[in-house]
Amino acid sequence: MELRDVVLVAYGRSPCCKARKGGYARTKMNAIDYTAQVVRGVLDRLPQVKPEMLDDFIFGTAATMNALAMNAGRNVVHRAQLPDSVPAFTINRYCSTGLQAIALAADAIRTGEMDIVMVCGAEDMTNSFGPLDMTHMNQWLLENRPDSLTPMGITAENVARRYHISRRDQDLMALQSHRKAFAAQQSGALARSIIPITLPDGSVQTEDEGIRPDTSLEALAALEPSFLEGGCVTAGNSSQMTDAAAAAVLMSADRAAQLGVKPIARYVGFAVGGCAPDEMGVGPTVAVPKVMEKTGLHISDMDVIELNEAFASQALYCIRTLGLPEEKVNPWGGAMALGHPQGATGIFLTIKALDYLQQNGGKYALITMCVGGGMGAAGILELLER
Repeated sequence: MELRDVVLVAYGRSPCCKARKGGYARTKMNAIDYTAQVVRGVLDRLPQVKPEMLDDFIFGTAATMNALAMNAGRNVVHRAQLPDSVPAFTINRYCSTGLQAIALAADAIRTGEMDIVMVCGAEDMTNSFGPLDMTHMNQWLLENRPDSLTPMGITAENVARRYHISRRDQDLMALQSHRKAFAAQQSGALARSIIPITLPDGSVQTEDEGIRPDTSLEALAALEPSFLEGGCVTAGNSSQMTDAAAAAVLMSADRAAQLGVKPIARYVGFAVGGCAPDEMGVGPTVAVPKVMEKTGLHISDMDVIELNEAFASQALYCIRTLGLPEEKVNPWGGAMALGHPQGATGIFLTIKALDYLQQNGGKYALITMCVGGGMGAAGILELLER
């Protein structure tokens, strides 16, 4: 069977708001509502595709509870007032959920099972993230594989300690993340794909909230460790808790031509891999080599690299181990400045990478992240001539 080319034809995202105190939390906005606005906003950018033409809607979130409980993807379809004929399902691969949604859609399209698929990811960290109730944890895992339940902050401490990532280097990376993100925000680069969200109080959210242009190395160094007494991982050199949503539309290249849709990028490949759960942050060092081998490409071919900054310690380890050119990594800042809305992050990083290529030139984008439980994911897209 000959596989079809898959192209990404439209995308957009909400502004990233601070969990528990940002725009969505302050106005008590339901996550389904801001996600539905993103879905409608992306479809509005693609007038050739009517909603009833969607073969499927793949939705991802890392916490399928509260507003995003049940089959949340189907609820988003209903709230966005798409036709009942549009099916939906919900997936979860933690931090790589959005990228996984893209890969699943691409697989269905290139094998001929579907023609047009919308992918979407969202996270409501305001209402869905808190301390685990250990009474629900599996007893066998507690006794035999307690490492599989290692809190994410402790995994970051483990990486820092085992691989000699200094506190100063972590804080310096955090500072650079904010500086790069602020520069991108000020230039309007981040606004390219933001879909303004109308809040319940009638105001409109148009910008990401987490960027701190006035932070300094001294301010970051003064922060106390967040997860371990005497540790080096702080709120400043960790990803921010964020509420946000992102979406994209993929289709076969043939269908795009039939509809007169000009593709933005071609889907090239995707890979996942496993690693020790108590140092889950090293996951990209497993996944990136796999996707390079699958696609026949090399890191040197990449023109931009979006490496999720779950924690500075793990991001620095991955940069150094993989030999990633630092000038190509997160040129518009990363999760320490912009946030990490887990279910949306994979699509958000894809959007950021493609926007960067369109503005600055280049061909290939690598999107990669570590994944809770001890995994890594990586995907490659090719920008097409616009």
